[in-house]
Amino acid sequence: MPRGPKYKAPSGPRFKFLAPGVGLGPESIQSIMTRTMPDEKNDGAATVLVVEDDFDLRDALVPILEYEGHRVVSAANGREALDRLHAMPRPSLILLDLMMPVMSGEEFRAEQLRDPALASIPVVVVSAHPSAEEQAARIGAAAVLKKPFDVDELLEQVRRSSRGSAGAALVPGGIATGPRRQ
Repeated sequence: MPRGPKYKAPSGPRFKFLAPGVGLGPESIQSIMTRTMPDEKNDGAATVLVVEDDFDLRDALVPILEYEGHRVVSAANGREALDRLHAMPRPSLILLDLMMPVMSGEEFRAEQLRDPALASIPVVVVSAHPSAEEQAARIGAAAVLKKPFDVDELLEQVRRSSRGSAGAALVPGGIATGPRRQ
């Protein structure tokens, strides 16, 4: 990128996604690159439904989760997510944005809870909304990831929430609120 007196940095919201292995030595990168991906018959792989209206974010989350060995199905709004849930095997986890067109995250969650076959699927709210924690608690989400978030936090929350926590409600410490402080 050109730098100098005429260069002006772009402004606006930014998300920083770093793939595992960035900044590591050649041996570590080679190890990551040669890691085998689980196949469709791997019963240990969690299926994650990503419900996010922002195409760029949804498009970035899918390969990150797939790279970690998860099966991923995505939907652009709550209505599309319900349609997918009725047409697919039960996912292990739902990553849910709150503010979406057609059907919001809260409306989706209300419909999900009305269906006994879907009610126990844990939900992690992924939102930049200032009251995301309160909304997540109100709808019985397992956790909250505040946008922008760190990829490692996302992956840890997916591991934690998809591991037998069906029906879990939001508990203290279940909230990840943006970039980790070190």
